[in-house]
Amino acid sequence: MKLFDLSLKFNGFPIEKAKSVLKAIQNEKDFSDYVETKKQEIVSYHLKHNPFYKTFAKNINVIDWNTIPVMTKRDLQQPLANRLSEDFSKKSVYINKTSGSSGDPFIFAKDKFSHALTWAGFMDRYNWYNLDFNTSKQARFYGIPLNKKGYYKERIKDFLSNRYRFSVFDLSDAQLEKNLKKFESTQFDYINGYTSSIVQFAKFLQRRNIVLKDVCPTLKACIVTSEILFEDDKKLLEAHLGVPIINEYGAAELGLIAFQNTNGKWMVNNEDLFIEILDENNQILSYGQEGRIVITALYNKAHPFIRYDLGDIGKLSKDSTAKNPILGALIGRTNDIVMLPSGKKAAGLTFYYVTKTVIEDGGNVKEFIIEQLKIDTFKISYTSREELSREKIKDINKAIDTYLESGLSIVFERKESLKRSNRGKMKQFKSYL
Repeated sequence: MKLFDLSLKFNGFPIEKAKSVLKAIQNEKDFSDYVETKKQEIVSYHLKHNPFYKTFAKNINVIDWNTIPVMTKRDLQQPLANRLSEDFSKKSVYINKTSGSSGDPFIFAKDKFSHALTWAGFMDRYNWYNLDFNTSKQARFYGIPLNKKGYYKERIKDFLSNRYRFSVFDLSDAQLEKNLKKFESTQFDYINGYTSSIVQFAKFLQRRNIVLKDVCPTLKACIVTSEILFEDDKKLLEAHLGVPIINEYGAAELGLIAFQNTNGKWMVNNEDLFIEILDENNQILSYGQEGRIVITALYNKAHPFIRYDLGDIGKLSKDSTAKNPILGALIGRTNDIVMLPSGKKAAGLTFYYVTKTVIEDGGNVKEFIIEQLKIDTFKISYTSREELSREKIKDINKAIDTYLESGLSIVFERKESLKRSNRGKMKQFKSYL
């Protein structure tokens, strides 16, 4: 029985129609014409039917894409009723809220066909690895709402989606041992979840000298999402999970943005989304240039996401084409920028990566996060079996001097556990400037 498809249909999401439309999009002979047509259609629709967008994008030329303003999350931080198109009500749409990882959370809406098309896209990509939402058993490393209503709602969704949820709030060895026992007794097809939590499970397996595929032979793949995957962590996962590691990039309000194919390329979803890379002046950058990721939802008629600045920094590969854009890199969030006393700027994950290469050598440190307290002062909080030695601290300071700049003050604090969001995500760098 196709429980997942049935649950979508039961809730009014036309998944069969969405699958058919997706296939037709993929078979478009002139893809550039298709994209240009859909861009003009969605802008014209919202200019006609959405009062909020009429005001936001007044005096634009639909044919000249560069005249269309870029919208940010703060533009959308107003009551949802103000932003819904005239043909829709709260009862006739899918409503959710963003994760808030950017610091600017808000509630959004998608019309039901648009939401079904999002799921059709996920299903299509998972099929690349012979994974089926209806039949493949998922080991899910995600957070879960702690209020009773939200908790049971997620548990019901887990049942309908054929998945078992592991806690990401407790990553102690005792809990990870229980996780391992569950893998021994369950025929999981794949793992899906937050990068940092799955990495912690892999480190536990490494300490035990265990390859998960040997314990759970049905396991086919691991899909990591929501947090950056570093190359050394990927190697660790490959070694101790024993299956292909797949990078997924998405956003609650947009759905699937990019998904790694079987050749290791991060293929951008250009079927129901249009992705641009813009500079600070909203000018379009060429393939290979790094800038702000700005996205247009081509099918969402209930709520405009047109030239929507997601808050992420990345670039499209030079090998990209209109038909097959490839995400060359996902650098981090725009609000995760390190400001240094010399005036130099760096992505927060650069600081994190430099420290990570030194701090995890030897396997003592389990996890760590970095906070910028002042322009020249950073705090590194970490969990470990033993406190960092003076020699190790000296090595970290030396690496920071080399890769960022000298004269920075680094404060170290060992903790029993590190703070996660209420959904279980780990924010690895934060600036208080």
